Amino acid sequence: MTIAIRDAVSPDLRATLRALKLGQMLDTLPDRLTLARQQKMTHADFLELVLADEVTRREAKSASLRARAAGLDPGMRLDTWDNTAAVRYDQQLWNELASLRFLDACHGALLLGPVGVGKTHLACALGHIAIRRRRGVHMARADKLFKRLKAARLDNTLDYEMRRLATIELLIIDDLALQPLDAVSTTDFYELCVERHQKAATIVTSNRTPDEWLATMADPLLAQSAVDRLVSTAYELIIEGPSYRQRQKPSINGHPAGVPVDDEKGNPA
Repeated sequence: MTIAIRDAVSPDLRATLRALKLGQMLDTLPDRLTLARQQKMTHADFLELVLADEVTRREAKSASLRARAAGLDPGMRLDTWDNTAAVRYDQQLWNELASLRFLDACHGALLLGPVGVGKTHLACALGHIAIRRRRGVHMARADKLFKRLKAARLDNTLDYEMRRLATIELLIIDDLALQPLDAVSTTDFYELCVERHQKAATIVTSNRTPDEWLATMADPLLAQSAVDRLVSTAYELIIEGPSYRQRQKPSINGHPAGVPVDDEKGNPA
């Protein structure tokens, strides 16, 4: 039956769909023809169905391209988050963040916790949600972001870069304060916080608390002013538990590689 229906999609129809840039519709058209015949759809209902498929495909492709341009990891989405993990955080607060209402209020979010608990994954997942809602997003690791701003000084593009970062709807800074910030980077961080304060949403992930950030920045006064602005309008999601990355360790027959195994029972020795 499937072969016969595929043959029913004539070469002329295939050529027409490709000419209209609807070639990907051919991937699902045979199945949709089957469904239409089974449910005895009207021509209008069938047309609505196949066009809805095309809209879904295009939106998914567009979201994927925009996520890549935003610097989001394609594998760090909400549907790939392991809910069975032993990490702990305020689920009610997370649900509030996932609603993106903080974006409309120009608030922010601090995702804090030890190494490997999934802060970056959750921040990136919020970025993907925002992308699907057609919000502007940019995500960068803190050290790379400030290096880029330093490089912009050399080719006279600093003003452009700062305007872009200051006005993007959602800026995600990953691993802030993991490394010390020199005087130039501290100034750039201050400028970003001032320009974005109560005007746009910022998400920050860090292994350190905001109080500890101050010690990693070169200018204490600028640092305090920047951190105060950032913290005063941000939710704080504390994530606790074992390293999320440990679940990615390679295994052999269900056991961690390198752990002695009893040959007879197949259990760790």
